[in-house]
Amino acid sequence: MPVERPDALPAARRPHRLSGGLPGLLAPGATTDPYRLRLYRLLRTDYPLGYDPALGAWLLSRYGDVALALTDPRFTGYPHDGAPRGRAPVPLGLCRGSLVCGPLTVPWSTAAPAVERTAYVLARRIAGRDRADLVADFCRWLPAGAAAAAAGLAHQDLSSAPRGARHRRAPGGAGDCTGSTALREHALASFLANMLDDPDLLGAATAGEACAEGSGSLLGRAWAETLRRDPPVQIVLRRTRTEVAVSGGTLPADAPVACLIGAAGRDPARFAAPDRFDPLRADSDPLLIGPAGCPAALLGRLEAEHGLRALLTAMPGLRWADGFRPVAGGLLTRGPRALLVRPS
Repeated sequence: MPVERPDALPAARRPHRLSGGLPGLLAPGATTDPYRLRLYRLLRTDYPLGYDPALGAWLLSRYGDVALALTDPRFTGYPHDGAPRGRAPVPLGLCRGSLVCGPLTVPWSTAAPAVERTAYVLARRIAGRDRADLVADFCRWLPAGAAAAAAGLAHQDLSSAPRGARHRRAPGGAGDCTGSTALREHALASFLANMLDDPDLLGAATAGEACAEGSGSLLGRAWAETLRRDPPVQIVLRRTRTEVAVSGGTLPADAPVACLIGAAGRDPARFAAPDRFDPLRADSDPLLIGPAGCPAALLGRLEAEHGLRALLTAMPGLRWADGFRPVAGGLLTRGPRALLVRPS
């Protein structure tokens, strides 16, 4: 893998600098692709601690510092003390950090078949086309469709609903964790993009080694790797309860802190070849996935695994449309804008 060279970037692509040289996190361009602009890398190497006035928070970008802010009781939720503290569930991955987060009210034995059934209905609708956009035609429908099916609604009821209705509180969810499907859309799109980029992984997804379900299966590991490499939520806000020493200095007490999940997940000090998508990596880390029992995280994994299986069953020859490459967008939340494919 070629070595990243920020000094070789065109001047127009250099991150905007605040006083003292700190790159501006919300500067034009950064919100489009902080990875390509080397923004995260520059923060990790040269500015591991700095204050961004536009965001109104101190920035943490190294894995060790972000992990500390997510797990240490000296940090609490932001903006209020009632938000998760210490090792309590932190808004991360697909979890929104709801204080009333609890088990799914829909039985798991009902939720899993509903996800699978909805995925196959959607995949069959795409199979006969010459070209399709999996973001618009699959990822935006599966999370809400699966919840609706679990609640006993017909697929037709959802497909005729306006776009905004698909983002209202999902029936059968727990608290706010499953109330919005937007994050699960982003995560599912990133997962499918990573899998479609690797023909060997796609082949293994149809083989017996991928048939087992759960976080230890190949697809489960690929899902976890997606949340590390391409997290749908890039920034998690915390607040210090007291002064806290981090690698770049000392955070003051009662200070807003922005944990840059996108930067921490690709920290070479923690992950070997961090930009590479590798479901079989030996240094995987469950911390960046979010709370293990979060209903949104569990549903997201189900949608990824059953969604990919349904697509490959309905379209064994599924591949990128000629000349297409996926492009992700967003900084606070992030995911591919489109996934153009040839179904056969």
